[in-house]
Amino acid sequence: ALLNLPQGTFASKVEVVDGSVNVTREVDGGLETVKLNTPAIITTDLRLNEPRYASLPNIMKAKAKPLANKTPADYGVDIAARLETLKVSEPPKRSAGVKVADVDELVAKLKALGVAA
Repeated sequence: ALLNLPQGTFASKVEVVDGSVNVTREVDGGLETVKLNTPAIITTDLRLNEPRYASLPNIMKAKAKPLANKTPADYGVDIAARLETLKVSEPPKRSAGVKVADVDELVAKLKALGVAA
């Protein structure tokens, strides 16, 4: 939303067609397909692709490689706060409930409150 680009969320199928993207997603009533102009932001569902799992030799190779430490500024990203917290407070405490001995007492209390008919 901050980039002001079209968004396709929870995509289960993505097709690129003539400079636009057709994104199919699962909704309560079935499937929904939206056509987005590019560039667009697309988030995917678990069923879009089969994940690749790392093998033990590749994990060991990755441990030996140097890890570059970068800051958001290295990528041109501004991380300045965009929200201002005005007030934080706890909700009011709830009053304790009342225990009743039997159903007759419960009905009497509800009638007194005007809840039971």
